[in-house]
Amino acid sequence: MNVSRCILHSDLNNFYASVEMLKDPSLHSVPLAVTGSIKDRHGIVLAKNMLAKRAGVKTGDVVWQARQKCQGIVFVPADFSSYIRVSRAVRKIYERFTDRIESFGIDECWLDVTASRFLFGDGKTIAETIRETVKRECGVTVSVGVSWNKIFAKLASDMKKPDAVTVISPENYRETAWKLPAGDLLYVGRATAKRLSIFGISTIGDLACADEGMLIQELGKWGKVLYDYANGADSSPVKAMGEEREVKSIGNSLTCYRDLEEEDEIYMLFLLLADSVSERLSESGLGRAGTVKISVVDRDLHRFGKQGKTQFTRNAKELADCAMELFRALKTDGKPVRALGISVSEFGSMEQLDLFGRSAEEEKRERADAAVSKIREKYGGLAIQRAAVLKDERLKELDVKGGHLVHPEGRRK
Repeated sequence: MNVSRCILHSDLNNFYASVEMLKDPSLHSVPLAVTGSIKDRHGIVLAKNMLAKRAGVKTGDVVWQARQKCQGIVFVPADFSSYIRVSRAVRKIYERFTDRIESFGIDECWLDVTASRFLFGDGKTIAETIRETVKRECGVTVSVGVSWNKIFAKLASDMKKPDAVTVISPENYRETAWKLPAGDLLYVGRATAKRLSIFGISTIGDLACADEGMLIQELGKWGKVLYDYANGADSSPVKAMGEEREVKSIGNSLTCYRDLEEEDEIYMLFLLLADSVSERLSESGLGRAGTVKISVVDRDLHRFGKQGKTQFTRNAKELADCAMELFRALKTDGKPVRALGISVSEFGSMEQLDLFGRSAEEEKRERADAAVSKIREKYGGLAIQRAAVLKDERLKELDVKGGHLVHPEGRRK
């Protein structure tokens, strides 16, 4: 356990809602929820201000649920360009203190300020300086956790909100962290917390003091990881600026503007998504993909997923065909489809894969894809489309690759 490190976790409070209130100060006095496009079926709460939170509105609520919980709530569509602009401005403040900054979503970062203490004071002093500077220069508030590892720093930032600094140290972590629910520990999701409760483990302290062998037996190698985390034994580094994470998958998803019931409609959506994934795969330089995974959400919001192997490819039609085979193998009870997604993984470099040869037809399809990509790059994502898609007035106006994918703010466990 390296207790000489000093790690901060900075979490912008109610970030999307805070930016909206910054843009329109009149929103400070009303319950506010930031949503995806209600018109295009992305009508879920992505963020809320404190007034809406006190009324019981939660991230992930559907709009009608939020209305039932909170009369007079105001809905504002997400404005990602503004959120990105403010997030970058805050990050510039972090850069005044360290170059070891690792993002955890648009609103959260870890900072390693171990060496910075010689210039700016101890970890709590640096955290307070950051908190005050962000509020003064950017107009939003931040909660900062201070510890000697990433896991406890993240835990500390969640303990006191908004606009606060919390320290979990080698001296106080048993009194501070161990009393919290096990589910508050990063990466302990609901299913894991429920399983731990079967063995009488309800707090982080229970997890830290549990029999390590039992945890490994019940949870596999993840049991060892969680045991270490609960005891503060996390040595994972904060990545330096510019350090790229290894890309493990490339994907895209889409919530349909209406429920889809016919296979040909579902296949058209898979074609749109596969076009986007194919272009991104080509741009990445990762070569071709050998595994395709699909995600499906039905009308009742039940989620399904399936993955399968395919001949190494980056061709859009081959990816869509594979996705459709996987869909047919899913047991969805025939319910209409609300959302679809495709992702690819298990990449092989062009040099490695070319050793096995490609048929003339396969090479022809890939050259066609490349030509389409160049046209779209020059003239836009809607410049050239598949004939099947043009049959649907709504689909032909949909630029899947160019659009923003909307996910709830504050990614957790």
